[in-house]
Formats: sequence, structure tokens, C-alpha cells
Amino acid sequence: MGGGGQQTESGEPAKGGGVGPDGGLGGSAVYTWEEVQRHSHRGDQWLVIDRKVYNITQWAKRHPGGIRVISHFAGEDATVSSLTMEVVDEMFCAIPRLLKIFNAIQHSFHGLQLLLNASKPKCMLFNRSLPAPARLTNITTLDVLLCKIHLTPCLCLLQYGIKKLKYMPYHHQHQYFFLIGPPLIVPVFFNIQIFRTMFSQRDWVDLAWSISFYLRFFCCYYPFFGFFGSIALISFVRFLESHWFVWVTQMSHLPMEMDHERHQDWLTMQLSATCNIEQSTFNDWFSGHLNFQIEHHLFPTMPRHNYHLVAPLVRTLCEKHGVPYQVKTLQKGMTDVVRSLKKSGDLWLDAYLHK
Repeated sequence: MGGGGQQTESGEPAKGGGVGPDGGLGGSAVYTWEEVQRHSHRGDQWLVIDRKVYNITQWAKRHPGGIRVISHFAGEDATVSSLTMEVVDEMFCAIPRLLKIFNAIQHSFHGLQLLLNASKPKCMLFNRSLPAPARLTNITTLDVLLCKIHLTPCLCLLQYGIKKLKYMPYHHQHQYFFLIGPPLIVPVFFNIQIFRTMFSQRDWVDLAWSISFYLRFFCCYYPFFGFFGSIALISFVRFLESHWFVWVTQMSHLPMEMDHERHQDWLTMQLSATCNIEQSTFNDWFSGHLNFQIEHHLFPTMPRHNYHLVAPLVRTLCEKHGVPYQVKTLQKGMTDVVRSLKKSGDLWLDAYLHK
């Protein structure tokens, strides 16, 4: 395969006589896929872009999308995932009618004053401010916080089975989900992740603000409920919040069976990675208008109470060009979460026992 080079601060491989990823000469060094694939561990990561080998071991920690996103491509060819915006523009030019209609919709949104910030239309429509790997993957809250406790519908569940990894009885994850997911993700896992991030990144200002929140909370409620009563109050509130958060966010993401697709444009992939929950007065109130999850992905800076105004335009456009636009009932969205976890667990068990 192509010549290699060591990752530099600017993200470019070293040229000429530079040191390659394994200490060899950059530029003229040649590596086999077997050599590249051996460097797919957390402390040793290479990837390939345009037939050039990059050592991203240290740089991955500074990746704008987070270390887990870029590490997904360690030991692989990440050429498609690293598309520059010029390449993306060329890709959209291949579907000029679709882009032209979306631009027309975008301008109509400006006229209706539906967008929060009219100075950033590209970021609103295609979310181009995100790093490319983040745009190409369907990463859910369970993937980030409970990656070893629950296996969601993606390639990693098969890898866990083939490698005989069994941190939990994953074929029962649809059952213990009710004990670990909704009750604990906000009061336990979120807080652990938040404080661990603040300490690891030495973000002392955020840490001070977080601690001050709890101090102010106890100052307000201690006179009424005492110490243990205040603990019970905040635990109960977080408990309710956690159930709401998990069900509202996961019913539009978790059942969608995709990991990353290298042969589709970003817009189509967003519509494949999420779905809407049908509109009703209760659903709008219960989800905070996040039942329009498709529009939330396509227009992330649009105020949520405007999603129902643009949803018919997006749906009509998708129907015209044959792009799936999925809408479920609230009940089906919630039951699909459990069904998806069970299916993922069964796939893991099959790979664990037979591959």
C-alpha cells in the first residue's frame, strides 16, 4: 500500500526522510495491511488516508470529535471518513436537484424566521461543523456511557462475540436494561463521566461551578428537609429525569440498525440513523419536541418548537427522492428499544458460541 509517515501536529504525514509510524523512513516506507491492522489498540493507533499511513496515537486525544470516534477507524482505511468539505460539495453536485430543493427550503426557513441564527445556513442544514467521523456514525448515549454493559446494533457486538468478550451476559441485556439504563444513567453514569472528564482535562472552572450547584442546592433545601431529605429529593428528581432522558433519546436512535455506511451521502445516512415519533399534543410535550428527531439532526440550531413547521417539507422531499422518512408511534418507539437490545444480544451470543 501507499507510503507512510509519522503524524505531525498539523495532521499531515511526514515527508521525505521523516520518521514513519514505526520508526522507519517516512515518504518512502511501505506497509502491508497486516502491519497497519496490528496498530489498532488504544495505546498504538494507525490509520490510512489516501494510501498514506498516519500514526494518530497521540493526536487522537485532541481529535475534535473525541478519542472514541477517531479510534473507531484505527487499523483501517479512513479515506472516505476524512472527506474534505470540497469533496462533500462535489458529492452533492452529483445530486444537484436534491441540493437545489434543500437550498430552496433553507431560504424559505429564513423567510419564515424559523432559524435561530440565519448567518450559519450550512451548519444548520448539513451540520458541517462536526468532524467527519462523527457525521458518519450513529453513536448513542448507551454507546458512550455503557459501552461494556450494553451492546447496541453495530459492528462492535459481533467483534465482542468473535473475540469472546463477555463483560456482561449480553443475551440478557434487554432484561437488565430496566435495572441499569433508565434508573442510573443520569444520576450515576452521567455524573461519573462529567467529573472524570473535568479532572482528566483539569477544567477547574467547570468543576467549581458543578460543586457550587450542590452547595447551593443543599443551602436551599436543607432547612426544609434536612441532610438525608435533601439527598432523597435530588436522587428522586434525577431518577425521574433519567427515565425520561433514556426513553426519549433512545427510542429515536437505538433501534436504527446502522454503524457507518461508506457509500451514502451524509444526509441520507442521518435519515437512516434516526426516526421520528408521531406528532400529538402529548408527544410534543412529553419529548420536548424531540419527537421530531430527524429535523433535530438536520437543523440542530433551529428552536425545537419550529420542527413541526418544517417536518412536512422534509418529508415531502424525502418521498420525492425515495429517501426513507420513518415515523413511529410512541409505544412502538419504546418497545423497539427493548426489541433491539434483545436482537443485539442474540447476535452476540451466536458469534460468541459459533464464530
